[in-house]
Amino acid sequence: MWFKFRKQPPIRSLVGEGTVVQGELRFSDGLRIDGEVQGDVVAVGDRPTLLVISENARILGKVIAGHVIINGQVMGPVESAELLEIQPKARIHGEVRYETLEMHQGATIEGELRRRTPEGAKPALMLAAANDA
Repeated sequence: MWFKFRKQPPIRSLVGEGTVVQGELRFSDGLRIDGEVQGDVVAVGDRPTLLVISENARILGKVIAGHVIINGQVMGPVESAELLEIQPKARIHGEVRYETLEMHQGATIEGELRRRTPEGAKPALMLAAANDA
């Protein structure tokens, strides 16, 4: 495997389906979004963070976190300091910056993909196999 597996931070906060948050949303540890955020979603602190944007979620603003899992819609830039997982129903409209990328078949990105690491570093791209089941 390419990654050093470590325990994920716990998801301590939830923006539920049907909920609309207006303004910047700052979090530490883990956050799951099933609703809509009209503003930036930003991880704070120096500990590892996990952000899950579910299939029905919608973000209108920038997204910044350590480990980011997207299966919903993001209208704005995305920056992942560790691993960015773009799942099959993800729709991203904006620049995407990542350390390591995993992108599934069916996901779409309308914007530039750029790796965060310095020039000359080995690429860390993980291809997800199509699920034929």
